[in-house]
Amino acid sequence: MIRLTKYEKETILLTSEGDDTWSIYTFNSGLKRKLANYARQHPDFCRLRTSTKEGSETYEISDTKTRYHSKIKTAYLTQEKFA
Repeated sequence: MIRLTKYEKETILLTSEGDDTWSIYTFNSGLKRKLANYARQHPDFCRLRTSTKEGSETYEISDTKTRYHSKIKTAYLTQEKFA
C-alpha cells in the first residue's frame, strides 16, 4: 500500500449545474464516518460509490435531499454534524 502525504489526501466535492447529485471524494476519516452514518440513515439519497486501498471513499448524494439538508454541502468546511 502506498503511503500518501497529508497534502495528497484530498477532499473533493463535485457537482454541476446540470447534475442532480453531489459526489464527495475524501480521505478525511471524520467526514467518512459522517457520510457512512448518513448513508445508513438515508440509503435512498446517499450511497458509498467506491473505496480504495489507499483509504479514500467516494459517496454520491442526491441533490433532492441536499436542497433540504444544506448542512451536507458545508459540513466538512464548518465541522457541523449532519441532520
